[in-house]
Amino acid sequence: MIGSANSDRQAKALADAVREKVKESYARLPISVEGHANSGWVLMDYGNVVVHVFLEEERSFYNLEGLWTEATVLVSIQ
Repeated sequence: MIGSANSDRQAKALADAVREKVKESYARLPISVEGHANSGWVLMDYGNVVVHVFLEEERSFYNLEGLWTEATVLVSIQ
């Protein structure tokens, strides 16, 4: 899952919301978390699902969509 935020604060809020919702709904915590909202990206590894939250500049730089061009898009929210 790849998401974008407009600010460090929004990136932290998105990552926190994902963590809480997954914990509440599936009783799972991430296996590991890399990065920090104030660095422009957060990666949360849940094993079968990896969540990326980027600021726009970092999302463009890392271009994960370019690496996964053959992946199926399940949901796209603009």
